[in-house]
Amino acid sequence: MRADAVRNRGLLIEVALDAFTHEKDVTLGAIAKKAGVGIGTLYRHFPTREALIEAVYRTELEKLCDAAPELLETHEPAAALREWMDRFIAYAATKRDLKDALQAVIALGLNPFEHSRAKMTEAVQTLLTPLNARTEPMDLMALLIGVAQNGDPDQARRMLDLIMNGVLHDAAARSAPPASAPR
Repeated sequence: MRADAVRNRGLLIEVALDAFTHEKDVTLGAIAKKAGVGIGTLYRHFPTREALIEAVYRTELEKLCDAAPELLETHEPAAALREWMDRFIAYAATKRDLKDALQAVIALGLNPFEHSRAKMTEAVQTLLTPLNARTEPMDLMALLIGVAQNGDPDQARRMLDLIMNGVLHDAAARSAPPASAPR
């Protein structure tokens, strides 16, 4: 794609994310206008409303998953995992806000979540590996999903701290030398 086409596509996704999470019945025309492009440009990138919704969801998923190796480049492993978990909670809130729009996609027989599990598992494994923790990625994901469903930001932070303590304890136990046998 040309640079302007890439920019327009990204802008449409950004505006659509905001619109779908804050406005119940936003029109594609309103999204195009807010993005500063014509409706034809929107339809060239996204032939249907559902295609745009799916692109919004997949973009948010990719941003979250792509953040794992990037965070490891700029943070210590434990801090990278904790930052990623905070981002997961924000991602889950966005996904919750997109619920109605995503249900319309699913009603058409499309599956926007098809590759989500594999991408998430890979991202979590990327973050756990440098910590040398035995924690299973899907176990950590199950905990994060539970925290995300809570909705109370203060409690979510405390629960994420508990999860981090468990992961770090697991990693420390794994790397500790075995205790000598009693005589």
